[in-house]
Amino acid sequence: MINHDSDVPVYVQLADILRDMIASRQVRPHERLPSISYLVQTYGVADQTVKKAMQVLRDEGLVQTVTGKGVYVIERP
Repeated sequence: MINHDSDVPVYVQLADILRDMIASRQVRPHERLPSISYLVQTYGVADQTVKKAMQVLRDEGLVQTVTGKGVYVIERP
């Protein structure tokens, strides 16, 4: 869950949640992460917050964006 009163920025909390989903294989390599609209509704955050969290995961090499399709988990060795 997201704690809006935490000192940890909301986008970092959301990135942690998504990272855990990848690590636990709830979302496997080559699968799409939940959509921005789904994450906005589920976690009660702004779409820019979701985009920023996705950027964190891209910067870490965990996901890639496929234009017009979504954000997909990258297979890692």
